[in-house]
Amino acid sequence: MSTIELRKLLIERIQVTDNEKLLEEAYRLLEFDISDSDEYVLSESQNAAIAESRKQIEEGKYLTNEEVNREINKLLDK
Repeated sequence: MSTIELRKLLIERIQVTDNEKLLEEAYRLLEFDISDSDEYVLSESQNAAIAESRKQIEEGKYLTNEEVNREINKLLDK
């Protein structure tokens, strides 16, 4: 489906819907896409979580993908 076709379908759907929540969400998504900022701004708690994760990695407090898969398999076998 081309961009033009998709745009026409979306406009048609928007014109016939009375679902306010759907329209608000569509607007929010389109507003996000059109925003001038190319940079995503993280909240303080998100930055803190990232800093904590980096610290844990530096301290060797992490599992490899293989270790995680083994743990999952153990849990699923029970």
